[in-house]
Amino acid sequence: MNEPLPLPRARRQVAPGAVHVPAWLDREMQRRLVGACRDWARGPAPMRHTALPGGGMMSVQTVCLGWHWSPYRYTRTAVDVDDAPVAPLPRWLADLGRRAVADAYSRPADDYEPDTALINFYDAGARMGMHQDKDERVAEPIVSLSIGDACVFRFGNCETRGRPYTDVRLESGDLFVFGGPSRFAYHGVPSVFPETGPADIGIAGGRLNVTLRATGLGRTRG
Repeated sequence: MNEPLPLPRARRQVAPGAVHVPAWLDREMQRRLVGACRDWARGPAPMRHTALPGGGMMSVQTVCLGWHWSPYRYTRTAVDVDDAPVAPLPRWLADLGRRAVADAYSRPADDYEPDTALINFYDAGARMGMHQDKDERVAEPIVSLSIGDACVFRFGNCETRGRPYTDVRLESGDLFVFGGPSRFAYHGVPSVFPETGPADIGIAGGRLNVTLRATGLGRTRG
């Protein structure tokens, strides 16, 4: 007996200004992003586990474009890796971010100018604790693209790392945008589901998360 097909996942507003759009990236764009992430991970400032001020290491691996992020600042060179200049943010990726904001909010987003991207790679054991994105000088929306294995994305409130929060399952190709009243909401990834990603996008396992931001510090784009 055939199993029933899964119900389509619906677009929804998780909180004011926070929108989840399932299956936003088609397979072709997912493959393009996987190939590009593989190139970016090689450098000039390579992908690394970020060292935290307290002496620990983040379990996710990160590479940056446009501006290099390290706790808790942006710099033009990878000051905590090899001090190499950061690769520029490609125009096509910034354009993708504008389209993401426009689609999430159902309005033109010509004024959205992301100037940095953080690419995070999660293996099966990687996690991201609850945190705020607040090192930017402007409060423009955050664009988050998921590729590969599914995860639990925990989206909280702007006051505390604890409850109330909403757990959202993000699948490969999903878009999540948060801005406005939710721009400084705490969020994290408590778990990744191994071997749940599609087999035809060029990633053998793990989850890629491409996060686009506007820093307010100036732009460098290729």
